[in-house]
Amino acid sequence: MEQTKALNALEPFLALSKSATSPTAAIDLIQRATSAPNTFIFSPLLSTPQIQALRSSPATAPHFQLLNNFCYGTYNDYISSADTLPPLTPVQTQKLRQLSLLTHARDPKNLAYARLIQLLGLNDARELETLVTTAIYAGLLTATLNPRDGLVAVSSVSPLRDVEPAQIPVLIGTLEEWAGRCSATLEGLEKQVASIRAGALRRHREEVEWEG
Repeated sequence: MEQTKALNALEPFLALSKSATSPTAAIDLIQRATSAPNTFIFSPLLSTPQIQALRSSPATAPHFQLLNNFCYGTYNDYISSADTLPPLTPVQTQKLRQLSLLTHARDPKNLAYARLIQLLGLNDARELETLVTTAIYAGLLTATLNPRDGLVAVSSVSPLRDVEPAQIPVLIGTLEEWAGRCSATLEGLEKQVASIRAGALRRHREEVEWEG
């Protein structure tokens, strides 16, 4: 549901990209797309020829890299390269932090208040709670705040983060390992079922022989 909503929100910018034939127009499109409400998926825009063309010039490459960061990166990634990237507006900062929250929420080790405050460049617990609350109301994740223990309890995360092409082989490897474990578990269960059936059949035969 949220993925469809995010893709629909990006659709007007994909249409506009066809006429963004100058670097200035392409850069403006990036700014507008990353600032618009409900846009949380950006890889379709990143892959358009007009945006890809920005990579070829040192003057425009930082804008391409900024959109790349919205696709695959985190707020921390942006900060580590901030000297070479365009500055973020408050709206862009909020959105990149929300996207980063989705990435960090997949790792239970990152769900402590102190850790998230550090990763997201926030000042205190109140700012973190506000950010998490906005993400919840935006449908980005399902979570509850636990101020007493300083934890964010996440129960689900919307599939809104793009997968970086370089990470696809890693993802495939992980899925293959999971499939292998499932196959091994299924094989073990089948052997147990066969053993139980054989035992039941043996007992049945013994009962028939005893009664006979």
